[in-house]
Amino acid sequence: MSDTYVVLHDPNGLIEAELPLDRAPHEALVTAVLAWKDPDLAPRDYEQIALQLTGHARAVAADVRRLAAALPKSDGRGAFAEIVLREAEGRLSQSLQGTARCVQNRARLVQALYTRLDRLTEPAPATR
Repeated sequence: MSDTYVVLHDPNGLIEAELPLDRAPHEALVTAVLAWKDPDLAPRDYEQIALQLTGHARAVAADVRRLAAALPKSDGRGAFAEIVLREAEGRLSQSLQGTARCVQNRARLVQALYTRLDRLTEPAPATR
């Protein structure tokens, strides 16, 4: 094994933009977490699930940000995306807790970000 390594410099996030989101397993996780009634997991298990959802939420938010930035200023979808992104930043800045409530809040955030992402990838509504 070599003692050398390469630092990747990608200030424009081009590599990240080329990698597709692994959506299906994360949506399944969101569905499962939101279906919890009275889970009895150890705090560290909740923290691990919350970390997984947090990382994915950041990736989805990056895609939303990239797509919103590419829209013309006259497209209202960009303004809605900015609102969702500000909300996401606030929620992601909160510290993780080893609770079901924290995990479910992260799951709702991923769900909201995917909803916004889907709306940004739809054709623009026709204007009269």
